[in-house]
Amino acid sequence: MSDTTAAGSSGPEIISPELISLDTDLGSTKEDVIRSLAARLTAAGRASDAAGLVDAALAREAQSATGLPGGIAIPHCRAEAVSAASLGFARLDPKVDFGAPDGPADLVFLIAAPEGAGAEHMKLLSSLARALVRPAFVTSLREAATPDEIVRLVDEVLSPAPKDPTPKDSAPKTAAVTPQSPVSTGKHATDETPAPATAERHIVAVTACPTGIAHTYMAADSLVAAGERAGVKVHVETQGSSGSTPLDPSVIAGAAAVIFATDVGVKGRERFAGKPVVASGVKRAINEPDKMLAEALRASENPAAATVDGTAAAAADSDAGSVGFGTHLRQVLLTGVSYMIPFVAAGGLLIALGFLLGGYEISGPAKDIVLNNSITNLPDGGLATYLGAVLFQIGSLAFSFLVPALAGYIAFAIADRPGIAPGFTAGAVAVFVGAGFIGGLVGGLIAGVVALYIGRIAVPQWLRGLMPVVIIPLFATLVVGALMFIVLGRPLAAITSGLTDWLNGLSGSSAIFLGIILGLMMCFDLGGPVNKAAYAFAVAGLNVNDPATLRIMAAVMAAGMVPPLAMALASTVLRPKLFSEAERENGKAAWLLGSAFISEGAIPFAAADPLRVIPSMMAGGAVTGALIMAFDVTLSAPHGGIFVFFAVGGIGWFLVSLAAGTVVAALAVVGAKEFFRKGPSDAELDPEIVPAAA
Repeated sequence: MSDTTAAGSSGPEIISPELISLDTDLGSTKEDVIRSLAARLTAAGRASDAAGLVDAALAREAQSATGLPGGIAIPHCRAEAVSAASLGFARLDPKVDFGAPDGPADLVFLIAAPEGAGAEHMKLLSSLARALVRPAFVTSLREAATPDEIVRLVDEVLSPAPKDPTPKDSAPKTAAVTPQSPVSTGKHATDETPAPATAERHIVAVTACPTGIAHTYMAADSLVAAGERAGVKVHVETQGSSGSTPLDPSVIAGAAAVIFATDVGVKGRERFAGKPVVASGVKRAINEPDKMLAEALRASENPAAATVDGTAAAAADSDAGSVGFGTHLRQVLLTGVSYMIPFVAAGGLLIALGFLLGGYEISGPAKDIVLNNSITNLPDGGLATYLGAVLFQIGSLAFSFLVPALAGYIAFAIADRPGIAPGFTAGAVAVFVGAGFIGGLVGGLIAGVVALYIGRIAVPQWLRGLMPVVIIPLFATLVVGALMFIVLGRPLAAITSGLTDWLNGLSGSSAIFLGIILGLMMCFDLGGPVNKAAYAFAVAGLNVNDPATLRIMAAVMAAGMVPPLAMALASTVLRPKLFSEAERENGKAAWLLGSAFISEGAIPFAAADPLRVIPSMMAGGAVTGALIMAFDVTLSAPHGGIFVFFAVGGIGWFLVSLAAGTVVAALAVVGAKEFFRKGPSDAELDPEIVPAAA
């Protein structure tokens, strides 16, 4: 066995015989297989906590299946529990389903990397992933008779013998991958540095997956191989964990089309603006690279094909491989909300600080105080009143961008930069006519769609430079502004007004029911679209002079604090042994995250065990939301958690409501884990009873 380490660094070999299991039954599910391989890695001293490694691997599985065509699976993760980059291998009998389109897998590599793994470790692991697209290597794995032979095969992939540098009389290469994949010389045997674009027809591509260890590079090599078969040069930029060397701008400029095979956002996508595009998840490039390449070539010859508008939003309309309409709509709306939140946080907290210094009555005279007084000409009430007015006015101005920012960045998500001006205008019109949050949503969608389709109008070459900066913003703004004023403004304002009147009329059991609904929404997906919808609803309607909106804001914030606080209570106080070491560490941090109203602090727990965690959190959120409404608690700050206590009306009942929901959720999740075990594997959550490797 060769002495293979991470690019010459000290440390254990990435794979060794004790990490290999041949022709064995490791269980009937992928969870069983992952747990068995994780136990082997832990027993070999490569991980400190099998449960932590399992949690990380299963969380990656939850994002997308790791089964590949041809009976292969590559579960993989980065985890704090991993002490050295390692490979666990199993040749299964019987096969186990890992979600591949053609059936279960018999060859399984568990790729485990430390959380802070260096680039060389990540390059070695990506080299293995790339080898798995080569039929000869896969066949050798199936025919190997001993673990030592498996180790030798993997070592040959990770550290191949240097090639003869003598030039050979052969045809030029037809594909290139960026960045170079490392071997002993620092370059992959099939890679080359992208040359400047020439008249030769070529395609560019970007591949990226959430973890950036395996699928990113396998997709790249699959596209490269497809290009070789088709006689078309393919340049691929891999945005993965081993680093990313951006494609040469001249290569992009000369490309006939672009392929985005990604499960995450494309970094620097504006570089590809105007290129015909085919978009899909990263696994499609592994499963159907020839089909994707053919689609890209067809798109390059189709004047009506979808093109990249900076954010590649147009890719959603691609004929094949694009995300669905519902998914794209959700992405668009969440983009608007995510860009809106900084205005909310800054403006809302400044308003709350203004109330702290100047009192709630400062909202009336604040404008006059700021305009007519100064630090040397203080108003009645002195310095505190003046500073309170200044803070309130700054916050109010920031807050006034809430609906325009929402609409503007919804349009941006659809049409990129040309959509910003019409989107902001649509939001401003929505505020002007009283259509509020609902008007901003509708106006932003219309502005984005109009800008997108104006951008697709064929125009002479001399006019193209004016399209994104003059023509599209001008006509899209005109269209959406006219629609909002003449057609949609009054109906949307009537809907908003009716909703506001209904909320103001809620009392007793009706208000409590609304609190329950808001609590359930805030805890359903912990920062996802449902959570954001409830939060945006509360923030957009927030009015310091309207107690109904202040109660809604209090219910939303308090319920959103429940999940991280409940998981912290359960994992660090009530029943720590029901949770892995990684979860117990997350629980310690969740105390602060929950106190600051950061619902995402509970995501690690929900990702590892959604069926028992999420319903428990929703139960606690419903209790808190109901109690907030029942006790008429109000909140005038849209963010900050317990740290904006001064903005809470009825702080005692706020704390009681929050504590009640937290306790209910914590007891529910403990009960679910204690009495509704998923199976014997749950015992592995306690590191004292993790089974040794078989």
